[in-house]
Amino acid sequence: MATARPTLLKLPEVLAELGMSRAAFYRMRARGHAPRLVKLPNGQIRCRRADLDAWLESNEIAQAA
Repeated sequence: MATARPTLLKLPEVLAELGMSRAAFYRMRARGHAPRLVKLPNGQIRCRRADLDAWLESNEIAQAA
């Protein structure tokens, strides 16, 4: 039985979900604060849904009780 491939999001999809510009994302990436990305052989960039979700979860701010 074949396993399902992880969902790969295009960069515009990631930017829309995060609500940020491409420039802001690349600044964050340059500082090492962005989610893991995958570079395809054709040079395009993708982000695994699981990596984006894990990154978002790791950056959550706990609310004071």
